[in-house]
Amino acid sequence: MKIRKTIAATSAAALALSLAACADNDSDSDASGSDGDKGTITLGYLPSWTDGLSTAYLLENKLEAAGYDVEHEELTDAAVLYAGLANGDIDIYPSAWSEKTHEQYMDKYSDDIEDLGSYYDNAVLTWAVPEYMEDINSIEDLKGKSADFNDTVVGIEPGAGLTEASKKAIEDYGLDEDGYNLSTSSTPAMLSELQTAVDNEDDIVVTLWRPFWANAKFPVKDLEDPKGSLGDPESLHWLARDGFSDEFPEVSEWLGDLKLDDEQYGSLEDNVVNQFEEGKEPDAVQDWLDKNPDVVKDID
Repeated sequence: MKIRKTIAATSAAALALSLAACADNDSDSDASGSDGDKGTITLGYLPSWTDGLSTAYLLENKLEAAGYDVEHEELTDAAVLYAGLANGDIDIYPSAWSEKTHEQYMDKYSDDIEDLGSYYDNAVLTWAVPEYMEDINSIEDLKGKSADFNDTVVGIEPGAGLTEASKKAIEDYGLDEDGYNLSTSSTPAMLSELQTAVDNEDDIVVTLWRPFWANAKFPVKDLEDPKGSLGDPESLHWLARDGFSDEFPEVSEWLGDLKLDDEQYGSLEDNVVNQFEEGKEPDAVQDWLDKNPDVVKDID
């Protein structure tokens, strides 16, 4: 089991400083000579949310092959990511849960963001427990058992849409009256707690989502959500800064046509996160493309 490290800015100010430094480096690079590329495209994402990590390196592979320079801006907070996209500091968010999970950010920034279409159409938010907890199969089954879980639903980043949905679920099911609290920190921290609990066969309930590699790597099961608090399935979208399609029309059209089904997406993420070491993401993507030559076409 691998847990991704988040290594970048956690505030808008830090993002601005980081991007300014990148601009300086680009200037130095240009001064020393360039081979006439088609421009630079910056991909912004949270590496611990490995749908964005996987698709970012997929895009990097095809964009660089077509003559574009690609930069990665790794962040730790969704609010900063959407702000950077709206401000034009980031060109593409390569896996946005923009329909429902990140709706609050789209409500705020949609006028300054271009939606280039969806690439995957069956994303869902979930709560999960280990499979050995045979008597817990629904969120409703948690009622009256808070002591078994140390009064805690183990969550992820405070700014995640899943966090807001989970707060709603706690209220909808009356778990707050039972003493449950939602802990928030980060996706790697949540996965670490899940690993420890599974190793010791302890009781734990965590917030998860699909598609996400952890569902296959850990012996967990989704809890039923009869009240629908976590929402319906949604699509994952390519989002871009305002004006991106005018500047890069061929990339915009290519992204609009790029679609992945369950098996294709699942094998891509598994390859990037589990089959290759951290730092070998480009190799993982190339290996996946070699095995799936007809899934993602080249950019014209």
